[in-house]
Amino acid sequence: MGKVRVGSIVIRVDDLERQTAFWAAALDYEPADDASSDDFVILRPKHGNGPNISLDLTRSRVHLPPRIHLDLYTDDQAGEVQRLLALGAIEVKWRRRPANADYVILADPEGNRFCVVDTTHV
Repeated sequence: MGKVRVGSIVIRVDDLERQTAFWAAALDYEPADDASSDDFVILRPKHGNGPNISLDLTRSRVHLPPRIHLDLYTDDQAGEVQRLLALGAIEVKWRRRPANADYVILADPEGNRFCVVDTTHV
């Protein structure tokens, strides 16, 4: 039986240039020149391994709650949340979020939600 792995996570976007800049800076990724076009960009990790993030210029509505989202792990949650907010992310307040949650919910500039998870307690 074959093995599979996550190669790329695809995010539908309205503004390809803005979303490319946001996600490249947020994740320290870079565009793969050989696999990008006017309506699709593949972002790859600059250092180390990890799945690609592909941005597909396709109009779509943001679904709430999202059917899928990214969890970004860090041992400097407060610092990363501030950095991501400075890049254009927006903090999402969720009334059902537990007081002792190890995550902060953010959304990219187009409203695609993701979580910043504190790994210092794992």
